[in-house]
Amino acid sequence: MESKANGTRGAHRGEADRSRTTAKDRVQRIDPYGFERSEDFDYDSYEEFMSTYLQILTRRSIKWSKLLQGKSNVERNLKVKRYVRKGIPNEHRSLIWMTASGAQEQMEKNPGYYRKLLEAEHDAKLVDTIKTDLNRTFPDNIQFRKTAEPCLQHALFNVLVAYGHHNKNVGYCQGMNFITGYLIIVTKDEEKSFWLLEALLGRILPDYYTPAMLGLKTDQEVLGELVRLKVPAVSQIMVQHNVMWTLVVSRWFICLFIDILPVETVLRIWDCMFYEGSKIIFRVALTLIKHNQALILQGKNFPDICDKFKEIIHGAFVEDCHAFMQKIFTEPGSLSMTTVNKLREMCRARILSQEQ
Repeated sequence: MESKANGTRGAHRGEADRSRTTAKDRVQRIDPYGFERSEDFDYDSYEEFMSTYLQILTRRSIKWSKLLQGKSNVERNLKVKRYVRKGIPNEHRSLIWMTASGAQEQMEKNPGYYRKLLEAEHDAKLVDTIKTDLNRTFPDNIQFRKTAEPCLQHALFNVLVAYGHHNKNVGYCQGMNFITGYLIIVTKDEEKSFWLLEALLGRILPDYYTPAMLGLKTDQEVLGELVRLKVPAVSQIMVQHNVMWTLVVSRWFICLFIDILPVETVLRIWDCMFYEGSKIIFRVALTLIKHNQALILQGKNFPDICDKFKEIIHGAFVEDCHAFMQKIFTEPGSLSMTTVNKLREMCRARILSQEQ
């Protein structure tokens, strides 16, 4: 009897394995951006999600094509803002990021500037630092391997060296390689990636990557203030167990959610960030915290709470990028740039006084 039961269970397992293999065959092991899917990737859930999401993408693509109708620019208005929040199709992403962020305007004002930066004599220390990080950039992405043709490491090196000479106050800082890599994957263009990086680091996220990282430190404190106002119970448990915000969210900010959230979700976040600015980062962080408040509050001690923050960046909630992006505009409530900037002034002053 026992062997028969085991045989039946084995047959069921075999059917399940065949079912999984079928889903795995249908969904490629390499995603559309060149990233290898992890061993524990849930192909069945992904296929189920994509069967719905592809219909949304098709509808969005038709609407965007009608809106653009061959234009090389878009006006900033409520309709475009609504369209951006609902997602930019891949084929239009580069154009919208460039125009919405002001990168296109800067590139047109400075013809040949990027090429001049590359042709100028390079700082040897900067070059060595960047070269050290090249192989560490997306080892799970086939486009960044030395065997790839073309190998995106070359474009990554060029953009980072050019930016290091363009902005000597920043030079190069770890984290910039991942952000630049994403820009290159989307634009497939070095010069556009350079100007988008300049828009991000110069205007959208100032002082994130300077040696003192004052902007980054400030924004982590701002998040703490926003959580205190909007999710007070989580704020209290953080204070109670002496968990510093920098311990649990610094990578969210430094990498702009790269390698934190799924690729499609990150790109949807960036769509909005390039159009609406840095307050989007706070909306995402607040949504993750508020939506998972009950889980975080289960934390009994310092390491336990840190583990809860690792848990909240996984699962169906963040994988359904369309539903997640709808949530970031409802779950945290109102959040204006005026509020963010007032909190930044307060937090920056506090950090500077502590560092004196």
